[in-house]
Amino acid sequence: MTDVVVVESPAKAKTINKYLGDGYTVLASFGHVRDLPPKDGSVRPDENFAMDWQTDERGAKQMSNIARALKGAKHLYLATDPDREGEAISWHVRAVLQEKNLLRGINVQRVTFNEITKSAVKAAMEQPRELDQPLIEAYLARRALDYLVGFTLSPVLWRKLPGSKSAGRVQSVALRLICEREAEIEVFKPREYWTVTGDFATPANAAFTARLTHLDGRKLDQFDLNDEAKAFAARDAVSAARFTVRSVERRKAKRNPPPPFTTSTLQQEASRKIGMSAQTTMRTAQQLYEGVDLGGETVGLITYMRTDGVQMASEAIGSIRQHIGQEFGNNYVPEKARIYSTKAKNAQEAHEAVRPTDVSRTPDRVARYLTSEQKRLYELVWKRAVASQMQSAELDQVVVDLADASGKLVLRANGSIIAFDGFLKLYIEGRDDARTEDDESRMLPAMREADALTGRGVIADQHFTQPPPRYSEASLVKRMEEIGIGRPSTYASILTVLRDRNYVRLESRRFMPEDRGRLVTAFLTSFFERYVDTDFTANLEEQLDDISGGRADWHDVMAAFWRDFSHAVAQTKDLKISDVIDALDQDLGEHFFPTPADGSDPRQCHACGTGRLGLRLGKFGAFIGCSNYPTCQFTRRLVAEDGDEGETLKDGIKVLGQDPETHQDVTVRRGPYGLYIQRGEVDPNDKKVKPKRTTIPKGLDGDKLTLEQALGLLSLPRLVGIHPETGEPIEAGLGRFGPYVKMGAIYGTLDADDDVLTVGLNRAIDSLAKKLASIRNLGPHPKDKELVMIRKGRFGPYVQHGQTIANLPKGQEMDSVTMEEALALLTEKGKPLKAKGKVTKKTSSKPKKGEVQTDEGAKPATKKVATKKTTVKKAATKTSTRKAKKTEEAS
Repeated sequence: MTDVVVVESPAKAKTINKYLGDGYTVLASFGHVRDLPPKDGSVRPDENFAMDWQTDERGAKQMSNIARALKGAKHLYLATDPDREGEAISWHVRAVLQEKNLLRGINVQRVTFNEITKSAVKAAMEQPRELDQPLIEAYLARRALDYLVGFTLSPVLWRKLPGSKSAGRVQSVALRLICEREAEIEVFKPREYWTVTGDFATPANAAFTARLTHLDGRKLDQFDLNDEAKAFAARDAVSAARFTVRSVERRKAKRNPPPPFTTSTLQQEASRKIGMSAQTTMRTAQQLYEGVDLGGETVGLITYMRTDGVQMASEAIGSIRQHIGQEFGNNYVPEKARIYSTKAKNAQEAHEAVRPTDVSRTPDRVARYLTSEQKRLYELVWKRAVASQMQSAELDQVVVDLADASGKLVLRANGSIIAFDGFLKLYIEGRDDARTEDDESRMLPAMREADALTGRGVIADQHFTQPPPRYSEASLVKRMEEIGIGRPSTYASILTVLRDRNYVRLESRRFMPEDRGRLVTAFLTSFFERYVDTDFTANLEEQLDDISGGRADWHDVMAAFWRDFSHAVAQTKDLKISDVIDALDQDLGEHFFPTPADGSDPRQCHACGTGRLGLRLGKFGAFIGCSNYPTCQFTRRLVAEDGDEGETLKDGIKVLGQDPETHQDVTVRRGPYGLYIQRGEVDPNDKKVKPKRTTIPKGLDGDKLTLEQALGLLSLPRLVGIHPETGEPIEAGLGRFGPYVKMGAIYGTLDADDDVLTVGLNRAIDSLAKKLASIRNLGPHPKDKELVMIRKGRFGPYVQHGQTIANLPKGQEMDSVTMEEALALLTEKGKPLKAKGKVTKKTSSKPKKGEVQTDEGAKPATKKVATKKTTVKKAATKTSTRKAKKTEEAS
């Protein structure tokens, strides 16, 4: 009989099983085995926050495996990750087994290890403990909070702000940080300032540069030289003077190494130095923690990566110090080991910092066993941990002041040299702001007081103050950690959710809020200000920490939160859409209606000239509309780029020009589903004759569409060329699902990046290749000359002639079928094609409107469907026709 150990991942299970041997069966839970059902009522505040849990298919399968392994076992060791989430997973596993009465006579214990090495795992197994109830209760409180906020606030958001997605408790606060930073940037007014610098040479003819700091005996502030005239006057004064060295100040400075990584600093540094997103960083770190095959031995290379502690085990510190002495020399080893403490708000420091499990496994030694991402991240972790125990760097800093004979003109030169590189020999910390000046790279030549200097030119440079930088992943994680919102294990998921919901986007590795995100933030700050307040959210995190520390009861914390939160939600019950519009319009007016350079009214409607533009809420979300609606039907999307609001569409129509062949107007019009192109008008005498219309594909801006582009779209489908092998023409067209190419009855899908107006023959052939590989052309039918083809379908290969199909006998290959065999199958087993409940008549050679030619294979229609004649309702007919048209275009 073997004891059972449950971990989270199969990779970890495999490694730990090797360490423990045959006396244990190690199984993976694959993370959480159950969760709250995604429906209202899963958390019931009126029943003291009772929760319902459900096990998904994967979780049920894993629990069945664990249950089978427990038969005859005496011990169950819950060895999930050593954090709150890991404690919760262990609790769920035990709870599910208890509900099934599978733990009778089995001793259930919890074990944790900070690193997956043989010694660490065996040591942990010798010191099991009980499940940590306060940690579990903190998890329950956090899960209940997130659920109640999501399932209570999101419906309010959907009703009052159509087109918006759900709101998350911590994600909403992070989104607010991004939106507020963007608002700061938009209202920022740059200020002009100038600097004056001179090039000089020492008596030994060594060159250096100095900057003007005092003019007319007065120290210059940043904006004292705020225009060209003042700057040039100062430049001329410096050019006319002769300078000597007034003072040389030398001082020594030390720079201490940064502490080893926590979760947040690892994410920040990985983003800054190797361009790795927070999500990729955590995924790669998980792989390094769980274990890598090093030539037949699977070993965890780093300690647990979800931590806010900066301390390291004394054994690890000792081995790192020994390695430093061996590799770099004893002068790089400080006299005493460095002991760090975190400065992060609400830090738990329950685990070690992220460090290598064995410092002797240098990045060079293990590189050949790692992927590119693993190699770069491991090198970062290894160097940071080793550098944290190295000697400080020593710098010789020099400040030289130059003065003219009167002493009223003073210039200053700064520089420094690294006297002893210390930890800088191995590691230099990255910076968020690339504009930060690094004086350590600037060296000054030797100078003495009273040295006469030779001027080599003076320049005046114009500058403008810069707005605060947008958040990068690194700086946003740092900011969230500083103010105490979120936790190390949640940062990556917070940033991912914001992007997945299209609330923000990353441009040049900086977060920019989408208009949808700004609308959600404006709504929440207007009507739920407290719940997106950083101080409130940070205070709630502190309460959750108190729960995990056994200092607070989770039911009491939840009751206090729910009392105020439910009251705030109830107050929005009678909230009118007009109130929401007014609040958002006032809050975001500067963003959507920036003042033009000519000072004109940004709210004046350019279409009718008298209406006022403002925010409107429609079924599909927010847009800009005119107050004179429906007389003026001007609308535009929520776009505000460099103050350009795009072309206006008066009465919903914009004339691009005339078609040179038909002499009809070509227009862009706004319909219920967006912009489209139309040539000509409806004939009042014959309304059955419809003007030519086409949609505008994704990637083309309807407001900036040219006549040439519009005519090209109206002319679709267009001939791309002749297939070099089949000799058949290939056409390109635009369907409901985007651009496509077509050869006979065969369709190939183009990518969104492909321009249907310019796509070439090679690209079209490549798109059709996959379809052609699944079709074999036998030639024309002897009776009607229509092609007989063998196709691959979902239910196997089949033969098709027009709308008649027949399955091939089981086991017969496509390539072996002759024309005679195909004709016999069609005669004997032929059936009409079936398309989602609608059966085409066998007598038709081409699909009619609403009928579909599919590649699904021959799936026989039931007798009832094939023979019964019924009257179909109009709505059903339209739906069937639309679905059929979709399939026809996409096939």
